[in-house]
Amino acid sequence: MKILHTGDWHIGKLVHGIHMTEDQRYILKQLIELVKEEKPDVLVIAGDIYDRSIPPIEAVELMDGVLSEILLKHKTKVIAIAGNHDSPDRVGFASRILRDNGLYISGNLTDDIEPIVIQDEYGPIHFYPIPYVEPSIVKAKYNDEEIKNHDDAMNFILNKLDKNFDEGVRNVCIAHGFIMGIEELETSESERPLSIGGSEYVNVDYFERFNYVALGHLHRPQKVKHDHIRYSGSLMKYSFSEAMQNKSVTIVDIDAKGNVNLDFKALKPLRDMRIIKGELSKLMDKEVYSQGNTDDYIMAVLTDRGELIDPIGTLRSVYPNILRLESDHFDREAGESKTSAGRDFVMKNPLELFKEFYENMSGEEFTEEKSKAIEEVLEEINLKGRIS
Repeated sequence: MKILHTGDWHIGKLVHGIHMTEDQRYILKQLIELVKEEKPDVLVIAGDIYDRSIPPIEAVELMDGVLSEILLKHKTKVIAIAGNHDSPDRVGFASRILRDNGLYISGNLTDDIEPIVIQDEYGPIHFYPIPYVEPSIVKAKYNDEEIKNHDDAMNFILNKLDKNFDEGVRNVCIAHGFIMGIEELETSESERPLSIGGSEYVNVDYFERFNYVALGHLHRPQKVKHDHIRYSGSLMKYSFSEAMQNKSVTIVDIDAKGNVNLDFKALKPLRDMRIIKGELSKLMDKEVYSQGNTDDYIMAVLTDRGELIDPIGTLRSVYPNILRLESDHFDREAGESKTSAGRDFVMKNPLELFKEFYENMSGEEFTEEKSKAIEEVLEEINLKGRIS
């Protein structure tokens, strides 16, 4: 069976105030062409279908058109789950009716996770879709006080699969979360934290029973401990921390014995997301800017000493889609000031940033008691942000 593994479409995304719908339409046309060429049996969307719980109309229309063409014209089944950016109720609306047309959408976690059974020439493959769900919801749903974090919740859910799990067939899991092995995974600025203080991580060992695990949430394509447990990554770049990433779609071939063969098909964006660095005069030199697409989304890091008059306006005359401007000279001069979180601040979670700020400003230790109090506040803010 051939599976086309994708995730983190984020339809309706805004990047630095710019609507990405046109860029997403362009990349999704490539995806449709890939479906046409590869003729997969199943297309998987491993969460974060939309970028927000209430997506704009144009995002819904784009998604409707893409799925209609994949399902009706190319006769490819689609299995999708809700991610942490999605509204589970909206994503899962009319899912039972849509199944008749080959569209399987899991929005809310069901009491018993029954597999979606799809046949190929060698027999059935069982797909287990596990939509993103807050640990507190799993705790309340099953009245289990031992569930305190994402690891507990996922372990509990996967243990419940034992009721329907058949080791005699080939099994595929689709999940959305921060699955961790022994190696450090590469994250991106555009990934919304699932929780505060490190409690978002899930042990990869829970998934080893499956022939393939299609993950969503992290935007860089990468494996987790094993080749058959992996993130497909997002379809396109959504932050400058992803500038050096190569986006692709993962093509999974599962043979009669459940062995997996992987292939990766690159996707070319309408506009790339690039970081350029140098003195303003150099960046405005035709010999420099003609080496790349000036319509790309640009972050410029200026190395000039002294004041510049309207550098963003000057750069925009050549790079019309410049989104961010920084001064490397200022960063070097500033050093680690009392109000600085360090050069790696974008990779720190809010709790770490607050701890560093508190200790720098007060000179006092950020105790465990204070940490727990702030963690509760941040969790409440985080939850309200997902609901709104």
